[in-house]
Amino acid sequence: MPYVNIKITRDGATAEQKKALIAGVTQLLVDTLGKNPATTTVIIDEIDTDNWGLGGRPVTELRQENK
Repeated sequence: MPYVNIKITRDGATAEQKKALIAGVTQLLVDTLGKNPATTTVIIDEIDTDNWGLGGRPVTELRQENK
């Protein structure tokens, strides 16, 4: 019974993109490990960029600099 947790920033992933992630990760586990898709759980957590740090700085700040 696989459990996969995907964490992404909350900045525009569409419902269709998230649906594709869930289907794709599930299929990867079927193809690679022979897992049953009916018992495979995929969770997508969307994190605000203020709550995601990289190199000691919030992603919100980093993205503002790179505009």
